[in-house]
Amino acid sequence: MPELPVLTVKDFASDQDIRWCPGCGDYAIVNQVKKMLAKTGAKRENTVFVAGIGCSSRFPYYMSTYGLHSIHGRAPAFATGIKIANPDLNVWVVTGDGDGLSIGGNHLMHILRRNVNVKILLFNNRIYGLTKGQYSPTSETGKKSPSTPMGSIDLPLTPLSVALAAEASFVARCVDVDKNLAEVLARAEAHRGSAFVEIYQDCNVFNHGAFKHATAKDVKEDNIIRLEHGKPLIFGKERNKGIRLTGDYKPEVVELGKACKEDDLIFHDEDDEKLAFMLSRMQHPEFPEPMGVYYAVKDDCYEDLLTLQVTDAIEQRGEGSLEKLFNMGDVYDVE
Repeated sequence: MPELPVLTVKDFASDQDIRWCPGCGDYAIVNQVKKMLAKTGAKRENTVFVAGIGCSSRFPYYMSTYGLHSIHGRAPAFATGIKIANPDLNVWVVTGDGDGLSIGGNHLMHILRRNVNVKILLFNNRIYGLTKGQYSPTSETGKKSPSTPMGSIDLPLTPLSVALAAEASFVARCVDVDKNLAEVLARAEAHRGSAFVEIYQDCNVFNHGAFKHATAKDVKEDNIIRLEHGKPLIFGKERNKGIRLTGDYKPEVVELGKACKEDDLIFHDEDDEKLAFMLSRMQHPEFPEPMGVYYAVKDDCYEDLLTLQVTDAIEQRGEGSLEKLFNMGDVYDVE
């Protein structure tokens, strides 16, 4: 049997013109996803992208794979059904901070707690872009928008904290234009279980510069920490700052030197759920924001457990009959 050709980045690009606003961070994300699929040897016929409603949800049109543009907030439910029907498929959910955390918040929570082997990319631009700039569940308090002309009084959600509380087995954060995006996508693809990746994404029309602290070359290394398993939490252009715990187990920023050494700092551990949650609460400008994989553990996948239940039921009761199912229990004759 002849070997199949190795797919390239171009092989994963559809014939559709990409129609996001010029300068949108989504361009960088779709390009990195295509590169990751080519690098990991993905097969187009085994790959499915599922989206809801929003700017990010145009994603399936731009991939030469299977795809489904579903309804608002319900992409996780569709993806769960696809994975149950065919566990061998490589299923991805692409959503936004509005689609995934507002109307779709309950569906997102349940796909994570069930540990369905699906990869979830949440594009967070802290605004509703498709509907012209209303505030979203991740918009900062005081955000002025068409729906909050006097400033939002809501407390913003932190997507990573939500994912960890929902028992996701893989949680990560990256930036649309940063070098760590490719690495995080590859880690998510390789993870077996629910992989949740928050991607800071610039909406250059309605919320431009929301993540300038994490993207501007002159300041970003002072405002982010690049997480490495087993390595101390060090940051800064000169790599001279770090994070350690105080006596009451709270994180604090310190300068490395005679009074504080690397061994005094927090060492990242991807198996530590409590540490991951603490890191998810470290937010700019009080702290540098961690970028990379926060949490990654192995656990049973929902579709595998469901398949075992079906197999056990067949072994105990035999093959089912649709006719018997319709006529079992209380049956009435209507004359």
